Amino acid sequence: MRVTILGAGTMGHGIAQVFATAGNDIVLRDIEESILNDGVESIKSNLNGAIERDKLTEGEKVAVLNRIETTTSLADAVADADLVVEAVPEDVEIKQETFDDVAKRAPADAIIATNTSSISVTEIASVLDNPERAIGLHFFNPVHIMPLVEVVVAEQTHQSTVKSATDFVDNIDKNPIVVRDSAGFASSRLGVALGVEAIRMVEEGIADPRDIDNAMSLGYNHPMGPLELTDVVGLDVRLDILKYLREELGERFRPPQLLRQKVRADNLGKKTGEGFYVWEDDEIVGVSGKRRVD
Repeated sequence: MRVTILGAGTMGHGIAQVFATAGNDIVLRDIEESILNDGVESIKSNLNGAIERDKLTEGEKVAVLNRIETTTSLADAVADADLVVEAVPEDVEIKQETFDDVAKRAPADAIIATNTSSISVTEIASVLDNPERAIGLHFFNPVHIMPLVEVVVAEQTHQSTVKSATDFVDNIDKNPIVVRDSAGFASSRLGVALGVEAIRMVEEGIADPRDIDNAMSLGYNHPMGPLELTDVVGLDVRLDILKYLREELGERFRPPQLLRQKVRADNLGKKTGEGFYVWEDDEIVGVSGKRRVD
């Protein structure tokens, strides 16, 4: 199967990696060569980590990388695609423009998927002349580790597209769940609800971020707490999702002022080195606003 991934950032290169690891031919497209190079380097780093854990051999790593080609040309990227997955910024207009551009250049029977975590797939697909081939494939970060993919069914999606999409997910050894298109789907709606309440608890001085996170990781067996996860996802991303969910679902998703302040200060989490925690070399070294832990 030939799969095109649009966007080589955190989600895009991860999606490319898992499809290539499953034996598919991949075209990874972005608007700049430097972004593509960074994406491929991140894939190499992930694969090297798998080798260190005896999950992969050097030969298998080479085979995965050989299945991935890169380009800055959208027309070349989608020309022979069976599946196109966009992983562009979380902006409905950008995603609609991307869908429209893909539809003009991709084969008529190619499935066009969005990796949006909260935006209406029905709205994104509305720009297509044949929106029945549109669907949501919501992957989770880090893509090469997280086993879940939400298959989000838009109002226009044909049942055959749903079947093909779930087959694609099975092909890459992930676990699909099928959900109807609604604000926040299942995972983002539940995850953001937990995250926003954790932020309010920090805002109200109820507990230290580490203790709030430990309550969920040790008490409920979550792999990481909601504040650490917010740092990993990006505080700006969480803020955008909350704004959208507030508009769609009401005041229970109102963004806390603390979150707004941190985003204004460009403390966006792991990617900027500080959010609710302080980060160095992808590791937490302290809590924001407190003495760092050596």
